[in-house]
Amino acid sequence: MPPQPYKIYEVCSNGHAPAESQPSEDYAFGAGEEEEEEEEELQRMLPSLSLTEAVQPGPPMAPYSLPKEDVKWPPTLQPPVVLGPPAPDPTSLLGPTPGNPAGFGELLPAVLPSLQPGSLAASLPPTGEQLLPDLLISPHMLPLTDLEIKFQYRGRPPRALTISNPQGCRLFYSQLEATQEQVELFGPVSLEQVRFPSPEDIPSDKQRFYTNQLLDVLDRGLILQLQGQDLYAIRLCQCKVFWSGPCASAHGSQPNPIQREVKTKLFSLEHFLNELILFQKGQTNTPPPFEIFFCFGEEWPDLKPREKKLITVQVVPVAARLLLEMFSGELSWSADSIRLQISNPDLKDHMVEQFKELHHIWQSQQRLQPVAQAPPVAGLGAGQVAWPMHPVGMQQ
Repeated sequence: MPPQPYKIYEVCSNGHAPAESQPSEDYAFGAGEEEEEEEEELQRMLPSLSLTEAVQPGPPMAPYSLPKEDVKWPPTLQPPVVLGPPAPDPTSLLGPTPGNPAGFGELLPAVLPSLQPGSLAASLPPTGEQLLPDLLISPHMLPLTDLEIKFQYRGRPPRALTISNPQGCRLFYSQLEATQEQVELFGPVSLEQVRFPSPEDIPSDKQRFYTNQLLDVLDRGLILQLQGQDLYAIRLCQCKVFWSGPCASAHGSQPNPIQREVKTKLFSLEHFLNELILFQKGQTNTPPPFEIFFCFGEEWPDLKPREKKLITVQVVPVAARLLLEMFSGELSWSADSIRLQISNPDLKDHMVEQFKELHHIWQSQQRLQPVAQAPPVAGLGAGQVAWPMHPVGMQQ
């Protein structure tokens, strides 16, 4: 039985394609032009999905090393992994960098004084009520290692989470878990392991089929690494990844790919703070950008809107967003800044809500109705009242 029997359907057979490369079901096509365009677009999508070409065998990559740092971390945090700068030799890609790069905590005290009220007196409104929060005075209170990650499948509600790991995270889709013995394949096990959401709730069979084609080549994943005051990406997966963000080259509408196993800078906190200072002083017209967008298996940026892509991921450094909201006046009531932590109601919670509603009704009735005089009880004198009886509490 067709899902919409009032429409006219034409059953199309996909006999020209191999059975193992196409879904086995027949697909019904609606009469609307927009639905037909969606189906035709998905039909042409599989040949154009961007997967990595076959790579010639080369020397194995050096395993990740965990050098000891001079920076003293809190007891609950381990020293961060320090990976080397981009180099032509892939074996040295994941090695440690010489020296000790400035960390977030070391950078902020040197830069944030420029954001103090003294240097911004000319640019801030002349009101005594607007005061800079304590975050500028105590920059160690900023969530410097927090990253907001938002997964988006085409046409589906986004799924967001916040990770806080001083080394970063790995975005992947696989049943295989990263182990210490397979660091060269999946990266350090100390990274936060973030799995892509399941695509099973995608209603369109064809869209779910093509989405699974991309997820199947995301076993090794994409590493988001925090190093010093910068955020880097290292693409390990076979699926091609394209991106846009603050440190992206000025490609305009040209696709911007991430080369495989090449460290790519995504965000620089130092550059962001410098741009924020210039913006607050009125020397630039736009606030500094801080959002990073990834598109998996399809070219980006291009003329196609991001909402039409099969798989996109948005990454936001929380500290940058908080600093920008601090000066725009949106920090206090930002929906992203205030996360109400409330458990799902259980049976007892429902019962309490019922009691609250009954008590509210009773109070309303008491305000509307006059207090009724109790009838006299035989055997009681004036001014005497009978004791209330509670049968529920009586025992035989």
